[in-house]
Amino acid sequence: MAASSSMSSAVSQARRLVVKVGSSLVTNEGKGVDLTAVDQWAAQIAALHVRGKQMVLVSSGAIAEGMARLGWPRRPNAMHELQAAAAVGQMGLVQAYEVAFARHGIRTAQILLTHEDLADRRRYLNARSTLYTLLGLGVVPIVNENDTIVTDEIRLGDNDTLGALVTNLIEAEALIILTDQAGLYDADPRKRPDAHFVAVAQAGDPALEAMAGGSGSSVGTGGMLTKVLAAKRAANSGGHTVIASGREPDVLLRLAAGESIGTELRALLPVRSARQRWLVNHLRLRGRVTLDAGAVKALTQGHKSLLAVGVTDVNGEFERGDVVACVGPDGVEYGRGLINYSASDTRRIMGHPSKHIADILGTMSDPELMHRDNMVFMRSASPPSFISGPE
Repeated sequence: MAASSSMSSAVSQARRLVVKVGSSLVTNEGKGVDLTAVDQWAAQIAALHVRGKQMVLVSSGAIAEGMARLGWPRRPNAMHELQAAAAVGQMGLVQAYEVAFARHGIRTAQILLTHEDLADRRRYLNARSTLYTLLGLGVVPIVNENDTIVTDEIRLGDNDTLGALVTNLIEAEALIILTDQAGLYDADPRKRPDAHFVAVAQAGDPALEAMAGGSGSSVGTGGMLTKVLAAKRAANSGGHTVIASGREPDVLLRLAAGESIGTELRALLPVRSARQRWLVNHLRLRGRVTLDAGAVKALTQGHKSLLAVGVTDVNGEFERGDVVACVGPDGVEYGRGLINYSASDTRRIMGHPSKHIADILGTMSDPELMHRDNMVFMRSASPPSFISGPE
């Protein structure tokens, strides 16, 4: 599992960095934005900015700030109240960052994203273009999920994931996830005094997910799994990830100086193309098709297009152009891509040769169920998850 320690520090060598800061590091125990903490983050990012590094900050804290401004002692459960708190709090959070960075002569910009922004190819490219333009102008973008309009159906889920997606979006060389934990251990150190700290490992190693609280694990320590999965996602564009404690003094400056702090998860896998990254990082799979052994072999060994004749089952409700997972008889995902037929049509043509599609449906838009140019093949197979469309 361990990667070679002879590699140069990911952060010290990186020119473009994404830094994710959690709510606990920018808010004052539910009492709103901690201005002192924000000043410290701005000072460190400004120092790296001056050294020529392009910096993007992914920051939580809007809802906590909104609760403080509204005088709410407890986090609400109702979606509309959370959205209202985010709308109010975003003003204070961005204002705090703007003032803090202005002290160093650095301009900032606010970028609010939702899953739909990244799932739609055109909006994805627009977001990437905007970020590149801001970085070229010497501006520090401050990114957050657009909690003011987001719903459970379209939310990204956490800012670790958002940080990884931004890393892919701008092809940053490193993602720094700052948290209130020192990094990743091979067991829960609160229960296992002999737990070993993981200083360096390869992003995407399945063993990391088990350590962090994945399936079959009893660890589940404080959201570490989302950070490990974020590192796996960032690796698709060649981005290394560092998971470190934000309580460490000058942690960003020390990492940039080459100091080993926290857990470094290195991207050693081949880098995917921008389009492949968009496909593999699509967070909302709309369904899955189960393949027979022959179709699995065609995908895994030949990277062929998927034909309807190799499909044995269809799960979920999807439309033409949705992203759908391809799984084998064992339920393991071997690829995913943009499907050419709706779920109802796929059920009608599955198991049939392409030459029979027109006879069954009355027309044939494409001979392939998924064309290989619109597919990405999984490097490490894993059971997929998906969210079905509306009833």
